Amino acid sequence: MTKAVLLTSEGLKALQEELEHLKTVTRNEIAEKINIARGFGDLSENSEYDEAMNEQAKIEARIVELDAMLKNAQVIDDMDVAEGTITIGCTVKLYDVEYDEDIVYTIVGSAESDPREFKISDESPIGAALIGHCAGDEITVVCEAGHLQFKVLDVQR
Repeated sequence: MTKAVLLTSEGLKALQEELEHLKTVTRNEIAEKINIARGFGDLSENSEYDEAMNEQAKIEARIVELDAMLKNAQVIDDMDVAEGTITIGCTVKLYDVEYDEDIVYTIVGSAESDPREFKISDESPIGAALIGHCAGDEITVVCEAGHLQFKVLDVQR
């Protein structure tokens, strides 16, 4: 059985837009690159052609990946969870006990995670530990870095 891909409504829209762009714009751009590269002569020694074909393979693989993700997408409905309870789609303000600082994360499905933007997966150690908790809860997360302690300060949807 294929695993459901949990997404926020924003994440679903972003993946749909990426797929549409790859199919309508990027494919055409790469086809043009391939046609131009063919004009450079012998394909066995044509690095531009090889590069364009490699780029095409990567794009086609991403299209297949996005199609599969969207086929198995499950959009998280905020109405299914009690107000103030941490779930996918929530923005959570935490107090990091060890570093004596506040940090804000948005909990997303693994397909949307981007640690640089503080979007963490519900499957990551911190994300998994936060799911189901509420403001005021204290949480200890066991991970490779050791034991991390947080206090949930605020939960927003």
